[in-house]
Amino acid sequence: MLNLERRARRPSLLACLGGLLAAAAVGLSAYASHGIAEPLAQSHVNTAALFAFGHGVALAALGATQQNRVGKLALSVLLLGTLLFSGSLVAGAIWQFRTGLAPVGGSALMLGWVVYAFNALRR
Repeated sequence: MLNLERRARRPSLLACLGGLLAAAAVGLSAYASHGIAEPLAQSHVNTAALFAFGHGVALAALGATQQNRVGKLALSVLLLGTLLFSGSLVAGAIWQFRTGLAPVGGSALMLGWVVYAFNALRR
């Protein structure tokens, strides 16, 4: 019986990546606090960590629950948006890269949540 229950549950790449994203966010936050002296750069990395942690937890919690394509698409857009937004802020703070992808990532985050919300009404 237990073996059948285990087989019925499917592994979730999105949930796994969400957990890894949240773990990376904890490391980013520690790095911002202890490894960055410049206040603006520290603020940008903390903002990136905050968004990465929040969306990582959301993906970890919701990833395994999505069975249809639209739900998985919404969460995939959230993952992409988080990587673009947070990644752009971190790259700008640490390596002085342009942060031009942050608005694209933020827009993707909003789009992902809107798609997730409408998908929740379709169930």
